[in-house]
Amino acid sequence: MSILASIVVPTYRRPDLLDRCLASLVAQTFDADRYEIIVADDADDPGTAAQVERWRARTGNRPAIAYVPVRGTHGPAAARNAGWRIARGDVVAFTDDDTLPCPDWLAQGMAAVGPDATSAVAAATGRVHVPLEGEHPSDYELDASRLAASEFVTANCFVRRDALRAIGGFDTRFTAAWREDSDLHFSLLEAQGRIVRAPGAVVVHPVRPARFGVALRQQRKILFDALLYKKHRRLYRERIRATPRWDYYAIVLSLAIAIVAAFRPATQIALASFSVWLLLTAHFVGQRLRYTSRAPLHVAEVVVTSVLIPPLAVFWRFVGAWRFRVLFV
Repeated sequence: MSILASIVVPTYRRPDLLDRCLASLVAQTFDADRYEIIVADDADDPGTAAQVERWRARTGNRPAIAYVPVRGTHGPAAARNAGWRIARGDVVAFTDDDTLPCPDWLAQGMAAVGPDATSAVAAATGRVHVPLEGEHPSDYELDASRLAASEFVTANCFVRRDALRAIGGFDTRFTAAWREDSDLHFSLLEAQGRIVRAPGAVVVHPVRPARFGVALRQQRKILFDALLYKKHRRLYRERIRATPRWDYYAIVLSLAIAIVAAFRPATQIALASFSVWLLLTAHFVGQRLRYTSRAPLHVAEVVVTSVLIPPLAVFWRFVGAWRFRVLFV
C-alpha cells in the first residue's frame, strides 16, 4: 500500500520529549501502512539515530519511521526541509518534538486537506491546546499559551508536498524557531494556495519549564521579524503587527534623554525624562502582571525584565534591519 501522509518531526537533543512525541505518533488511528514518521535531527546526533532505531524495532516499523540527519544550515526550518524532501506521502504533516498529538490527529488533518492529490486545498491548520496549571500563570506561561490562538503554526499543520515544492519549502535564513511558520503561511497565501481549518486535528503543547529571565533571551528572535517583514510587508502588517512598538521606542528614548541630560548636566530635563521612563515602564510592568502570578519571585522577574526588554527589543530590531537590509522599525 502506498504512503499517503508523512509526519515530519524536527528535533535537537531532546530524547525525553522525542520519546513522548513518538509514542503519540505511532498510536495514531490512521492506517499504519499509509503513513510514515520522519525524524529530522538538527544535531546529527548518533544518540538520536539510535533512539529512532529502537522505535523502529519496538513497533516493527509500522508505521515506517525514518531518520534524517541535518547537515550544513541548521535550525527548525532547515530540519523540516530535510524531512519533507525525503517524504513519500502526498501530504506532509508537521509537528514538533515537544507536542502530544491526539490519537485522531492525523486522521482529522488528512480529512481536512483531502488525501486526493487533485484536491484544491494546499494546506490545513490544526488546533494547539496549551494547558496551564492554576488560575495565575507566569508571564512566560501566558505568553506561551498564545500559541493556541495562532493562525498557522508548524506545531500542527498539513501541507501538500507539491505546494511545498512550488514555494521552495522553508526559508533556512530563519535559523531559530520563530516566524518560519508565518513565512511558510504567507508564501502559501501569496501562491494562491487554499488553506483550511482542521479543528479536530489537535496537538497538546505543554509549556516547558524556563529559567529566570527567559523573556530576555527570547528578544533575540525579533531580528527574524525583519526578515518576515522584508518578504511579506503587507501580510506582516495585516496579520502580525499593524504598527511598530512605539511604546518600546518611547521608553528607550526617554531613558536615553535622561542619561544624556544627567551628564550635561541639565537636571530638570533629566528628571522629567526619567519620570516619563518610570511611568512608561511601570505601565509595561502592569500590563505583564495583569493576568499573571503575584508570587514575589515572579513579580521581581517581571520588574527586572520589563526594564531590560524595551532596549533589547529595539536593539534586535535594528540588528535584523541591518542583517536583512530592510527599513524595519
